[in-house]
Amino acid sequence: MGEVLSQNEIDNLLAALSSGELDVEQMQESGDRQVKDYDFKRPAKFSKEHLRTLEIIYEHYGRLISTNLPVYLRKNIQVSVASSETVTFSEFTNALSNPVILGIVDFRPLTGNIIIELSPNLGFAMIDRMLGGQGVPLEKNRDFSEIEMTILQKLMVICMQLMREPWRNVLDINPMMERIETNAQFAQVIAPSDMIAIVSMNVKIGDAEGFMNICLPYFTLEDVMDKLNTKYWFSTMQKDDKMDYEEHIESLIKRVDVPIKAILGKSQVSVSDFLNLQPGDIIRLDARVDSELDVFVGNIKKFTALPGSSKDNYAVRVTSVVREEE
Repeated sequence: MGEVLSQNEIDNLLAALSSGELDVEQMQESGDRQVKDYDFKRPAKFSKEHLRTLEIIYEHYGRLISTNLPVYLRKNIQVSVASSETVTFSEFTNALSNPVILGIVDFRPLTGNIIIELSPNLGFAMIDRMLGGQGVPLEKNRDFSEIEMTILQKLMVICMQLMREPWRNVLDINPMMERIETNAQFAQVIAPSDMIAIVSMNVKIGDAEGFMNICLPYFTLEDVMDKLNTKYWFSTMQKDDKMDYEEHIESLIKRVDVPIKAILGKSQVSVSDFLNLQPGDIIRLDARVDSELDVFVGNIKKFTALPGSSKDNYAVRVTSVVREEE
């Protein structure tokens, strides 16, 4: 309900109008509401918060590519998020060149597909590098051969699998590469009028530079849109990352091989006696047979033990643990 004026306020307002202190036209202009055009063909389904969260996810994804892909290409790779925007799928496909590298990914468990688009010059640079070249792109793009497509598919699958970790704070995904297309006409997996979010990533492989675009349809991300906000994303990341990091470090430490040695005793002999040693000679040590041995892990004394055997092998039985304070 609008505000109700008292009789005194009405009298003062009429007096101001009659004296010219208030302008009726000016009051009408100030009361007009600002009207914003709304295009029903391009509904604003992705907010700035959604796009910012997607940028954070793919900044992490870019760091993973920079770390893992050089293992296969044996060349330094730099990846950074350039921009993010919302467009219709038809606008995205109309801007594609021919040939183009489009990876159609089934974004399980979500419904629908996403598309990974890679610049042709980056594709040819990767192929050249995988085949032993310097990673130089072609001066003029051409169609890809079947052998080149097989190499590209292997690299695209590697890039696709690296998406799992950045998306873990939102959803545990299990993406599956359905196919790779080099013609945009055969990649119509999304309705032309559907809204999509595009995250553009600048990729530099040696002297070759181009873009990798991640096409994310609203239809595919609709079930997790509430989770695509920085507050939820960071709160989940702080809880999960600490646990995952500790478990990861622990699992790595458990697989480390460390040298362990048990010292039976020590003795000093002259060089001439050492050179004349023969099988059957006895070397007198400074320890008794029934005395405890010192057991070293690396170069640190950690245990004491008694000598013995186990299944025809020499062995020791640990009798005590040496603590750091000891």
